[in-house]
Amino acid sequence: MPQAPATIPLNTAFIELQTVDSTNNYARQQIHAEMARHGMAIFTHTQVAGKGQRGKAWASEKDNNIALSILIKPEGISINNQFWLSACAAVAVQEFFCGYAGDATKIKWPNDLYWQDRKAGGILIENILSGEATNNTGERISSPKWNWAIVGIGININQTMFDPILPNPVSLKQITGKTFDPLTLAKELCIIFKKHYNDLLVNGVDQILNRYNSLLYKKNETVKLKKENRLFDVVLKAVSPAGKLITQHSIEEEFGFGEVEWVVKV
Repeated sequence: MPQAPATIPLNTAFIELQTVDSTNNYARQQIHAEMARHGMAIFTHTQVAGKGQRGKAWASEKDNNIALSILIKPEGISINNQFWLSACAAVAVQEFFCGYAGDATKIKWPNDLYWQDRKAGGILIENILSGEATNNTGERISSPKWNWAIVGIGININQTMFDPILPNPVSLKQITGKTFDPLTLAKELCIIFKKHYNDLLVNGVDQILNRYNSLLYKKNETVKLKKENRLFDVVLKAVSPAGKLITQHSIEEEFGFGEVEWVVKV
């Protein structure tokens, strides 16, 4: 693995909003206004237009869930290693949720939080790049710079009623029977995330990736995937340092994010 970069201190600013369209959008506005700080966290009690993977919406009841974005200025991490930050966030979210829900808490590739066979949360990282240049033939002559990463985290905390269109949601309250304060939990999650991020910078990705793979949902089990119109069964083996899902069927095959979809059984 490449040598670990130097530690960059994380800002401890925590912004609490009553309502916003999306904490990721608010974070992006802070960046454009040059008010963003590395490590700044943004929490909202009500998120009316949350975003999930593949352009999907993330629905969240008022005052019942964690809707959080953490701004990271990833100096010292190569743009080719963007998955390192994703794995770091997933491991942090799993550790936080496991502390309340137990060892049935897993990471579903690439960055969903699962408890048993039900989805408790998800992570959406949006990157802001600059500086890519090409010549008049379209050939890249300079690589883009990874200026910012916005780590968006949504976790179901007290919500017990969900849109019927969602196949398998679950909340911390449904698991434990207890009611929690999402704001307090969000601050706890920030502390855990910053611990793992600092570990990534100091020690590199090996330990985080090993933990990610040890917590991989359905590891060494047969699952059904879909690629375009093709449905097929594979055994999940691991996730590579580049973030590719390593599977085994008649051959070993790797898939990048967006290449395949899980076929969820309900």
